Amino acid sequence: MHRAHKLALAAALALGACATAHAGAPTAGAPRAGAPRAEVIHWWTSGGESAAVKTIADAYRAAGGVWVDTAVAGNEQARAVAVNRIVGGNPPTAAQFNASMQFLDIVEQGMLNNVDDIAARERWDTTLPAPIRDVIKVKGHYYAVPLNVHMPTWIWYSKAAFAKAGIAREPASMDELFAALDKLKAAGLIPLAHGGQSWQENIVFMAVLANVGGKDLYLSVFRERDQRAIASEPFRQVLVAFKRLKSYVDPGSPGRNWNDASALLVNNKAGVQIMGDWVKGEFNAARLTAGKEYGCITGFGPKAPFLIQGDAFIFPKSASGDTLKAQKLLGGVMTAPSTLAAFNRVKGSLPVRTDVDASALDACTQAAMTVMKDRTRHVGNGEVYLTPDQNGALVDVLTAYWNTAMPVEKAQKNIAAALKR
Repeated sequence: MHRAHKLALAAALALGACATAHAGAPTAGAPRAGAPRAEVIHWWTSGGESAAVKTIADAYRAAGGVWVDTAVAGNEQARAVAVNRIVGGNPPTAAQFNASMQFLDIVEQGMLNNVDDIAARERWDTTLPAPIRDVIKVKGHYYAVPLNVHMPTWIWYSKAAFAKAGIAREPASMDELFAALDKLKAAGLIPLAHGGQSWQENIVFMAVLANVGGKDLYLSVFRERDQRAIASEPFRQVLVAFKRLKSYVDPGSPGRNWNDASALLVNNKAGVQIMGDWVKGEFNAARLTAGKEYGCITGFGPKAPFLIQGDAFIFPKSASGDTLKAQKLLGGVMTAPSTLAAFNRVKGSLPVRTDVDASALDACTQAAMTVMKDRTRHVGNGEVYLTPDQNGALVDVLTAYWNTAMPVEKAQKNIAAALKR
């Protein structure tokens, strides 16, 4: 499964970019006979996500194409479906993947076209955040067109819940966050809204590593996989803080979907959630306003690492001229500034293009774009630095540590083994 994911993402990014490179700006018009038909596989199935992908579908239809929506719940499941169809000779027109090492195998197997033309035109060497640029550029060639920038470790909070618990100001450190969680518990609220799924626990871990350990330790663990750093006391303290957060989740947490955890904040039943900026899609769907009904924290302190990941769509190779025509049109639509602005406004993510008008974006997104200007704070999420197998092994350890009485020293040793070069 992990290998399949890696292959699929490569394909998605590469061919998507290729299609975009040749597409040009979309033109308005109603679908006509023989209009380019694009079947698109994606995993955006929650309310907010569905609204976001609809902005792309509407733009494609406005450009004269026919959009065929194939939504598959769950990112792993959606990638598996896409890869199986590509390998089986019945590929979709496009499919969603994450910008990470998931696509490397597909590039190496020659299943993708490079998109060096569009990369040169958009000056990706200098304009893209390094964590995204470095995974879509393989052996000197670009193989993907990124659609957005996600920050997966935001700390969200309900302002009404904070008021009920008597929390006067936004936490500015991990210690202050723990103090706020204690007050939320005392007020009879769910302190930490969490979905008990392994990938969500990985996100919480990354947030703690970034904010407690700092940038150097974060990179030593994920990028360098430094055994001494993993065995260090500072990393031990990260694991202690990570496990402490478990004491603030409710009994209904195991198996809960991330958007159901977000609903607890929307309904003011919980105080805090640690999750990516896709949460804002749910807040937007509930007609909540950033800075009014909910608050957002990118990290503690002016030097806190800003984690970066992104979404992209692959465009598998095809012998069909009609398919290539649809891919070119879709690529042009997806990278048009108007589409990016509309999509990211609904999705809650950051535009990858610097020329997209940010004036209509919410307060949290604008704050994140300000942080993004400081490139010294940029780091990738774990999947940017780890192979799918390494990431899977790490997540298995974290989930076991989170859900059992595993001693912290044992967790350290198991993580060291999972990430050993």
